[in-house]
Amino acid sequence: MRFEIMRLDDVDGTAVDSTVVDAASVNRIVQQAAAIGQRLYIRPAESSAS
Repeated sequence: MRFEIMRLDDVDGTAVDSTVVDAASVNRIVQQAAAIGQRLYIRPAESSAS
C-alpha cells in the first residue's frame, strides 16, 4: 500500500509539499518529522488506473 505524506506549514497548516511513499517508508518519515517537530498529514494514496 502507498501513502501520500504532506508536510504542513507551521503557521496555518496548509500543505507545503507532498510525496507518495510505500508503507515501509512511512515510519522512517514520521520519526524524522517528530524529531524536528514537523507536522504531517498522511492518507492512503490514490491508486492510478492503468
